Parts: sequence; C-alpha cells; structure tokens
Amino acid sequence: MEKSNKNVRMMTLEGLMTYGQLDNGLHTADFTCCADVELEPYVAQCKVQAMRDGNVYVTELPKRVRNRPLFRDDNCSLSLGRDGRYYFVFSLPGQLVADLPELLVQQACAIAQKVHEQLVINIE
Repeated sequence: MEKSNKNVRMMTLEGLMTYGQLDNGLHTADFTCCADVELEPYVAQCKVQAMRDGNVYVTELPKRVRNRPLFRDDNCSLSLGRDGRYYFVFSLPGQLVADLPELLVQQACAIAQKVHEQLVINIE
C-alpha cells in the first residue's frame, strides 16, 4: 500500500557523507549529521542510488510478504502465492543427497494426496 504525500514527514539535515568500497567490492556510505536533532532509530532494507554529482537517494523497500503454507511435510511445503500460483518447495541437507529422489517422490505424493483430499471435501 502506498502512502500519500500528506503522511510523509521530510527533514533536511546537514552533515558529512563518507563513501567507500570494501575489499570484497561492496560499497559503504556513512552519514554524520552536524545538526542537533533527535530521530527515532530504525533498521530497514533499502535501495540506494549514488549519483555522479555526489547526491545519494535512499528509499526503503517494502517488507517481504511470506505465503503461509497450505500443506507441509518433513522437507517440503505447498503454498498459494499472491500471484495465484501454487509453489512447491523442497529442501534437503547436502549429506542426504543420495536419499533425495526417494524423499522427493514420497513427500510430493503425500502433499498431492492432501490436496486431493481437500478438493474432495470442498466438492461435497
């Protein structure tokens, strides 16, 4: 849901921005405020755009919406996404890769059976 501009509170602060790039190639930007202000602290996932002229734009990204599983098994789940698509997710530790084919078929069939039973209940 998008907020209207009436609910947005903007504040202009003066300060110093320090840009950098770590040895691993990741960029850093630190802002030190020179004004005497008190803000509510927060942590967020953001999109950062650093422009050629030194301007920096930071926009908070929307929170991830997780789909609730409709059915679960030991290593898998089935959920209905907001896009109307069904998602079957199967994960297994690497040391059990030899068991993957058998477990995948077994658990996928178990989930399929649960879906079938639910469809039969909804039809009746």
